[in-house]
Amino acid sequence: MKEQNQDAPDLDAVLTGVGPRLRRLRKDRGVTLAGLSEVTGISVSTLSRLESGGRRPSLELLLPIARAHEVPLDDLVGAPPVGDPRVRAKPIVHGTKTSLPLSARPGGLQAYKVVQKAPCTEEPEQRTHEGYEWLYVLSGRLRLKLAEHDLVLVPGEAAEFDTRLPHWFGPAGDGPVEFLSLFGPQGERMHVRARPKRP
Repeated sequence: MKEQNQDAPDLDAVLTGVGPRLRRLRKDRGVTLAGLSEVTGISVSTLSRLESGGRRPSLELLLPIARAHEVPLDDLVGAPPVGDPRVRAKPIVHGTKTSLPLSARPGGLQAYKVVQKAPCTEEPEQRTHEGYEWLYVLSGRLRLKLAEHDLVLVPGEAAEFDTRLPHWFGPAGDGPVEFLSLFGPQGERMHVRARPKRP
């Protein structure tokens, strides 16, 4: 048996609140049942039963009413507020590198804020794996070795690459570097420029 989510609103309570909400909205707008029936094509008796709770609300009844009143469907059903959207992920520490996940959904595109202190303990040993990566430097300088390229990115610069190419990145110089990293499975490209346009 499926366990009910304690935070989920009780369906019967939500549906019971629809009728009074419909009546209040109609009266606030000075619309009669007959007038609403004319606009929506729903019979006066059905509208009356909806408002009194004698008829269970359904999408095919609520959508025309929402259109007639020019309000979102959520206003009619009293949809509960969306849960807390904040991502409460724990930092991942690996040597001098601290990665903070910015996305909570497993799989697909993953976002991280990374802070890596200098000196970098990793040797610039290039690796390859499936995927596609996008880097954006927030502060400091980021060294990126990508195949035969050896680049230094500064704040405001970005790079994107197929991770099947040999690559390595870390702090350039003695200071720490802070950057954003988006990583996705092969084929999920970010479609951004490697460098911002210069005026």
